[in-house]
Amino acid sequence: MTTPLRHLPRRMPLWAKMVTAVVLVLAVLFAGIRLAVLPGIKDLFGTDTHDRSGPALLESIKDMSRYDAASGNFQVVVDLEKDAKYLPDAVRGSRTLYVGAGTVEAYVDLGKVGGNEVTVNDDRTSATLRLPHAQLGKPALDVDHSYAVSKERGFLDRLGDLFSDNPNSEHAVQRLAVSHIAEAAEVSGLTRRAETNTTSMLQSLLHSVGFKDVHVSYGP
Repeated sequence: MTTPLRHLPRRMPLWAKMVTAVVLVLAVLFAGIRLAVLPGIKDLFGTDTHDRSGPALLESIKDMSRYDAASGNFQVVVDLEKDAKYLPDAVRGSRTLYVGAGTVEAYVDLGKVGGNEVTVNDDRTSATLRLPHAQLGKPALDVDHSYAVSKERGFLDRLGDLFSDNPNSEHAVQRLAVSHIAEAAEVSGLTRRAETNTTSMLQSLLHSVGFKDVHVSYGP
């Protein structure tokens, strides 16, 4: 009776073992740099930053006729959560808590005031002006005072950041912060303050040049 010979598994060549070891080491180092799980790795592979940008080019100049009469400072806490269907948050999903700070300007467009909206009496002692209602400018996010409080991401999201050109992007929460700041400005009474300040400015200006009675109103 003969015993069949067992086929012994083929051993991996030495060169293949070395290549595999090098790849594994590089993968661990790369992951440590991107995920900051290995202390001191970033210092070991530190990089220098050089600004090689060209000079800024002036594309256009626009004359402004609006009077910026009031400015509001706002702060909002954005809690943005993204979930994946049929997958637990630990695998796929993210939640970011972000504090956004920004400003909104309120202005009166004096360039829209026509000749019919300004009347002056014959002896130039009384003036009546009708101006357009104050408007809100676009919210400007203050990135120096805005920051992420916490970030929670699933395994697949962290893995995707390894191969992303812009990991941990905060564009989504920044857009939400700007949107919420704009909503807050709408109900803040900022335009009313702008109209009050514009009225005071025009009255002081015209009183300084000899007008005794100055009446300012707002409307379409």
